[in-house]
Parts: sequence; structure tokens; C-alpha cells
Amino acid sequence: MHRSKTRKYEFHVLVAIIGIVSLFLMSALQQMRAEFEKTTVQSEAATLRICLLERMTRHQSFGGALPHSKNPVVWAGHAPDNYLGERNKAPEEISVWYYDTQRQELIYRHRSGAETRFRLAQGADIAKVAGSLGGIGLLRIE
Repeated sequence: MHRSKTRKYEFHVLVAIIGIVSLFLMSALQQMRAEFEKTTVQSEAATLRICLLERMTRHQSFGGALPHSKNPVVWAGHAPDNYLGERNKAPEEISVWYYDTQRQELIYRHRSGAETRFRLAQGADIAKVAGSLGGIGLLRIE
């Protein structure tokens, strides 16, 4: 009988330890997912910047008309994954890109509800942008 009680006690202690370790693991995984999402956003922004540079290089080399839109996706000719298009207000979905026509900003809505915002830089804003060409660049708004 004494041995049976000891085994039940050991089982409960083991379950408690596994539960505590699982909580720490879940917290770490959540942080990693948030960091991965930030990295993905930075990667998509870099891709848009490269597409903008390519477009401006082509324009300066061969000429042609430039878009009249202030949407960086239209200028770049490349839409990020999960791009919903131009919107008048924020969508309810998370982990999506959209262009806010009122604020004239390209926005990514994170899972947490936070937003990362970008704007097509022209004129006076271009001095703040590294890697611009022909007076056009992609500016991250803090």
C-alpha cells in the first residue's frame, strides 16, 4: 500500500513538472512566432524596396510613364503575401497587408493587433530613406 501511494505522488509531481515546463515552452514559442512575423515583414519591405529601385532604374534608362498612385505596391508591381488591396478602413483580419487610402500608408496588421506602417517617400521625405532612386523610396513610419 505504501508503494502505491508513493507512485501516485510521483505521478502528480511529474505531471506538475511537465505542466510548468510546457508553460515556459509555450511562452518561448509565442515570442519566436512574433519575432518570425517581424522578420517576415522586414523581408517583404526589403522586396518592395528592391522592386521600387528596379522600376526607377528601368524608368531612368528607358523612360515611360510612372504610376499616379501613392500605393507602394502599385509602384513596385509586387504585392506581398496576404495583401488585401486598397481599403478605406482597417480590415478585421490579422497577419495581412493592406493599403489605407485615407492615410496613404501600406500597413501590415500583426497577430498581436500592432501595425507596421510604410509610406511611399517622395520630395522632402526622400532624405530619410536609404536606397532611394529618382526621388522614390519606401519609408517606414514609426
